Amino acid sequence: MAHAEISAPARRPRRARRTLRRVRQQVSVALLALLFLFPLLVMLSTAFKTPGDVFSSPPTLLPAEWTMDNFAEAFAQIPVWRYVGNTLFVSGMSILGTVISCPLVAYALAKVKWRGARPLLILVLATMMLPPQVTLIPLFLVWNGLEATNTYLPLIVPAFLGTPFFIFMIRQFLLAVPDELIEAARLDGASEFRTYATIVLPLARPAIVTAAIFQFVWAWTDFLNPLIYLNDQSTYTLSIGLYAFFGENDVAWGPLMAACVMFTLPAVVIFLIGQKFFIGGVSAGAIK
Repeated sequence: MAHAEISAPARRPRRARRTLRRVRQQVSVALLALLFLFPLLVMLSTAFKTPGDVFSSPPTLLPAEWTMDNFAEAFAQIPVWRYVGNTLFVSGMSILGTVISCPLVAYALAKVKWRGARPLLILVLATMMLPPQVTLIPLFLVWNGLEATNTYLPLIVPAFLGTPFFIFMIRQFLLAVPDELIEAARLDGASEFRTYATIVLPLARPAIVTAAIFQFVWAWTDFLNPLIYLNDQSTYTLSIGLYAFFGENDVAWGPLMAACVMFTLPAVVIFLIGQKFFIGGVSAGAIK
């Protein structure tokens, strides 16, 4: 009894310390999130400010007078819909190439027993460590030799050849798929491709959706590759189109921020829609 009476008060400081630690963690996460969100908030508020509010002194985060004129001016000065269409085409084809090629290679590395699986996996991992700047000039010379510059081929075709990061991520997810399911399908006479299509692909959906979300964001926000390969303004994607508008005109910050909001919004929406699959796919790959 005496021991119980002594231990109960002793637990209170420990609970208080745990609660205080939890509060500190939550506050730290909130401050860090605010730090990363601040540029986005500035962009969003500037998109709704009048020209006088943009350079007001002292600066204010919220507009003194809300206006939608910046969006109308952005549409008037920038061929937004053409750039959006071009970017959607590049992003959509890149996603298609990713979901076709990467799960196939990942399945071959994770569930098919063959002699070259281990060396190929090492090769895939080695390419992940190669900085893209190293291959920039050789790749440009290859595409230029194929007369594919100023086309979308250099932006789309690499996705159909597989992306090492997505291959590795999906492979790690497939390692958790029970081998018994695949062996049962093989014993029933299913071909390797039918086993892959009917059993493995449905189970790997979280990882594939995660890869698709990543690929969409990368293709949608890609600036360097369109800058290198696209020369005709009618083929510009949104990122390079906004850069051209920024360089050819006086900086009208309101319309520019309005265009940036339209550029950022689809990536945010896609992430929110696929958030459940995104978190599940990343978590499964990390745990494995």
